[in-house]
Amino acid sequence: MAVKLKTGKLNFMVIVRQILLLAMDVVIINLSTFFMYGMYLGFQMGDIIPTLLGRAIPVTAGYIVLYWALGLYNSMWKYAGMYELIHCTLAGSAGSFLSVGIDYMGARFGVLNMELLPPTVYLSSMLMILALCGSMRLAYRFGRRAIREGTLIAISQGKSHGRVMLVGAGNMGMIVVRELAADGYTMGRPVVIVDDDVSKQGQRLSGIPIRGGCDKIPKIAAKYRVNEIILCIPSADRNRQLEIMKIAMQTGCVLKTSPSLLEMASMSFELKSIRNVDIADLLSRPEVDLDTEHCRYLNGNTVMVTGCGSIGSELCRQVCKHGPKRLIIVDNYENNAYNTYNELQAIYKDSFPIYIRIGSVQDSERMRGIFAEFRPDIVFHAAAHKHVPLMEDNPCEAVKNNIFGTYNTAKAAMEHRVKKFIILSTDKAVNPANVMGATKRVTELIIQYLNRKTGDTDFAAVRFGNVLGSNGSVIPLFKEQLERGGPLTVTDPGITRYFMTISEAAQLVVQAGSLSEGGEVFVLDMGEPVKILTLAENYIKLSGYMPYRDIDIVFTGLRPGEKLFEELALPDEISGRRMTANNKIYVTPPVEFDDAALESSLDKLRKASAETVRECLREIVPNFQ
Repeated sequence: MAVKLKTGKLNFMVIVRQILLLAMDVVIINLSTFFMYGMYLGFQMGDIIPTLLGRAIPVTAGYIVLYWALGLYNSMWKYAGMYELIHCTLAGSAGSFLSVGIDYMGARFGVLNMELLPPTVYLSSMLMILALCGSMRLAYRFGRRAIREGTLIAISQGKSHGRVMLVGAGNMGMIVVRELAADGYTMGRPVVIVDDDVSKQGQRLSGIPIRGGCDKIPKIAAKYRVNEIILCIPSADRNRQLEIMKIAMQTGCVLKTSPSLLEMASMSFELKSIRNVDIADLLSRPEVDLDTEHCRYLNGNTVMVTGCGSIGSELCRQVCKHGPKRLIIVDNYENNAYNTYNELQAIYKDSFPIYIRIGSVQDSERMRGIFAEFRPDIVFHAAAHKHVPLMEDNPCEAVKNNIFGTYNTAKAAMEHRVKKFIILSTDKAVNPANVMGATKRVTELIIQYLNRKTGDTDFAAVRFGNVLGSNGSVIPLFKEQLERGGPLTVTDPGITRYFMTISEAAQLVVQAGSLSEGGEVFVLDMGEPVKILTLAENYIKLSGYMPYRDIDIVFTGLRPGEKLFEELALPDEISGRRMTANNKIYVTPPVEFDDAALESSLDKLRKASAETVRECLREIVPNFQ
């Protein structure tokens, strides 16, 4: 009921506004006509006033009909622009010709006691009507804007809020300026624009001054008391965008960005499309796009994803884009699976079925039951314990879930003749310094071992580093610490890690599955390692603060099992690796090992206690530190 009443009120206001516009148009049309006739006659109009009053009815009616037909009473005049002015001109011109016709017909048939006036009178009358009608409508827009701007200026002068710098005076800059104005500057008021194009500097864009190039951003931001910067440079190359981001971060302003050209191609622009610049934007390379030609293997097949954390849920999203026959989500934690199911069901419910099965990969009978129920063709195994410090304190749980959970699931896949079984591994499996890394290295050996035991299933592993924003990663921790007011904690000033985004990692895992012929350990190109300290400093800057001044950073020391740097491959793997069809994925040569020895070590590991589990792991992974 409340919604209906609100809608009725809005409709009433629209009708009132239309009536007011119509009344003002009636006054303007007749006032302009009487004034111009009066000027022509020297305002000696005593004898002609009755005739003018007689013609006023058909002339006014003709103008109003034309105005209505051209939508001058239905336009949203708070957004009035060239379109409305053109329609005003067309209606006014047509109305002038109509008045000439009425005078001619009236004089010819004796209806009106007057003769046609000189063309200059009609032309002057038309121009006056156009000027008054058009200016009256635009006055609404500019009056409303002036009130909003005056209010915002008062706020910004008093509290220094909402002062925005735009970077880029091109088409995107113009769009953002117009949208901010149309929204009444509730998201901020642009006060200055910077652009590297010298020909634009010193000019104005919709009244906003363009001052200097991007290298002057800190100086200009201070001069104009800016507290927010919006990057409007979607066409700039990646390296230049990174340079500008780093310059803008020196200001301590909140940094935002408009949509990229790729995003703009798939959506209409809205202010909510402007988002905060995040750490992923500062990666030293652009994210890869999924090669759809290499993902046709998913089409029409039943796909299973185990583990529905950040990577597993993104794998589900990527799989769904390629038309599987059905998707099965397997997880021991129902909340993640349920949320992912709801998200995908809303998009793909009419395309293919999606199922959730709750169960632990440690339960071999449960896994066999799920495989028997759905007979999947392709499996992405993402279920694992990944937190290094927790697994150091709970090594037996890491072994049960990561090693034997993988073994159970892989055995069930082999028994049910799954076409491809892809596990997710980590750079911590290389020269592992912790239990988690050692367990993941064992899983890499297990898939190579099982691949030699079957000719029906292609087993493979995909190894990559840290994923930005994933559950338990450093970025959510930094976010939580920042919300508490700091400090941000870093274990060591020299610690480095490889990073990629969740989307990029999932895309490459899916593509690696297409390249698998069995037994491979695929390694993803992670770019250059990033210092965690630099990551923390940049995160603080992107949030509109200055590190060490507004938010402190403290060093806590390396945790048990933690290394200063990670490696993506062993020396022998690096020398023998080969690139795949995707230059972001390469394959390491298999490490020779004795199958019987592995079987014996796994039996011993299955029975190991907390005191002996590390020694059993070293028996399988000799370089486990």
